Amino acid sequence: MPVELILTTRIPSPAQELLEGQYRCHRLYEAADRAAFLSSVGANVRGIATFAQGGVDAALIEALPKLEIISHYGDGTEKIDLAAARRRGVVVANVIGVVENCVADTVMGMMLNVMRRFPQADAFVRSGKWTAPNTFPPATALGGKTLGILGLGGIGAAVAPRALAFGMKVRYHNRRRKDVPYPYDPDPVTLAANCDVLVLALPGGPQTENMVNAAVLDALGPRGYLINVARGSVVDEPVLIEYLQHNRIAGAGLDTFRNDPRSDPRFIAMDNVVLHPHVGTYTVETRTAMAHRQLENLRLHFAGEPVINRVV
Repeated sequence: MPVELILTTRIPSPAQELLEGQYRCHRLYEAADRAAFLSSVGANVRGIATFAQGGVDAALIEALPKLEIISHYGDGTEKIDLAAARRRGVVVANVIGVVENCVADTVMGMMLNVMRRFPQADAFVRSGKWTAPNTFPPATALGGKTLGILGLGGIGAAVAPRALAFGMKVRYHNRRRKDVPYPYDPDPVTLAANCDVLVLALPGGPQTENMVNAAVLDALGPRGYLINVARGSVVDEPVLIEYLQHNRIAGAGLDTFRNDPRSDPRFIAMDNVVLHPHVGTYTVETRTAMAHRQLENLRLHFAGEPVINRVV
């Protein structure tokens, strides 16, 4: 008999197809009555596969007496109750190591789009306004600017050399200082004051909620840009909207929002912000690699071997 899993949410292709081809999968996200569903299938479930907002709370962990592993299709685990998993001895694994380069590319693309105003340039041509003597106004160069990276984990570390290749200077703040050649700032406000572009690449969760607040945005200033490929929760979003509306920062590139997959409609009306629907990892190559890593973590665990990406 195949091992039984619970899927807490729809998982992007090809991961879900691979999971359902190799395991007996129960779709919790389709259950009209969660308690009845778990009572019906929970006794034999040995694993959970999850993604993004699917999450795994303590109640779900406790409802599955044979649960051994939670395999997460993503890097951030703030939606998984790690303490509850630890108490039960449940392994938690993610896919760190396969997403960093793709997200770092997204950072550079967002910087180019918000600073060089490429979306507006495209619209200018399409609108027919590009006629003599009308010319598109000049934008802001990346070269010579200082990039501040808030969170020098895998993604931040992948952003840094890309920024250097564009002729930028790099500095960072992290919970722990790292052995890297970039200048270190002791807190987010100091980092923001010392950079032209602030990139957010830190984890979500209670410890980082609203870390980017009015004090940080004041330090970034009216010529500074904010790029967020982390979590919407790390930014005080109403404050950010106010600062963008009143040009108290120059612009922002946002791949994630406080209430993913919904964004505040006030962002839509702004010309100084570039909006992405949380697509930092959305390439065929990276999504395929994530799927195989999620499957590999499950395979290794059920074979009695260590998983590749153990979080707990």
